[in-house]
Amino acid sequence: MGHVVMRSSDTPEREGLKWSEIWEGPDLGLIKAWEVGRAIAIQRPSLAAQALAGELPPLNWKGGVERALVKREKFGSLRYLAQWQGLRGEDLIVDLDAEVTLTCTRTEMIVTFTSDIRKLANQHGEMSDEKSLERTEQSLSNEV
Repeated sequence: MGHVVMRSSDTPEREGLKWSEIWEGPDLGLIKAWEVGRAIAIQRPSLAAQALAGELPPLNWKGGVERALVKREKFGSLRYLAQWQGLRGEDLIVDLDAEVTLTCTRTEMIVTFTSDIRKLANQHGEMSDEKSLERTEQSLSNEV
């Protein structure tokens, strides 16, 4: 395992952090995404039940699936994975250097969660030139 971000489900939510500490720290915002997932579970128990049933519902980050697509595989953000773990009430355990593949029990879509911005961007066909790549990387920088 590479750089693993871990947090116990009984750990209280952090408070008083600056934006840069939350999103640019060593965990790259995974802890905040997980904390938000825990809060969503309280606000929307039916969504938490979907996640507990193995579904990958749309959340704040790329990775959720509303319906089956023609192409049965897609990429998702590790922040989605962290938020999904929080939504399920699980401990946060995400390896920043590994990819995790899950299959949605409702749609049977296969989602591979990655920190590779190029993989997240490639599924949109936006790689026609270097400028397009730069714009895509900027817009996806919050997705990882």
